[in-house]
Amino acid sequence: MLTIYVDGDAFPNLLKPILFRSIERLKLNTIVISNKKIDIGNSNFISSIIVDAGADEADNKIVELVTIGDLVITADIPLADRVISKDAHAIDHRGELYSHDNIKQYKAVRDLMDQIRQSGEITKGPKPFGVKDAHEFANQLNSFLAKHCK
Repeated sequence: MLTIYVDGDAFPNLLKPILFRSIERLKLNTIVISNKKIDIGNSNFISSIIVDAGADEADNKIVELVTIGDLVITADIPLADRVISKDAHAIDHRGELYSHDNIKQYKAVRDLMDQIRQSGEITKGPKPFGVKDAHEFANQLNSFLAKHCK
């Protein structure tokens, strides 16, 4: 059975009940990794790992623990790339399922935008996270779990 890893530091509150219901319904081992306590809900299937503060501490711990077929929930594209390279899966907060087929494109766009910002150009950030995004996440998560939790 797969394990779900949650990159917890930026996990939207709107997604917590969605994920919690899936964890409970399917009895999925879930590990929330962050640099502070993140509460998704009280469940025997959810545990937490608190890492030291630092830009990549949680990411490094997730990559260390993730195995083939596991699912990582993260909005961090470089982390998703590292997870995909280990033949695991990654879904972002807006419902995008990253794969071997698309992760390099997402990473290239992210890196390009980072270079543009570093050059002093002011760019728009992502649109605010909302209910529609939570709905897309729920649909993608349910679809993924239906396929991978038989």
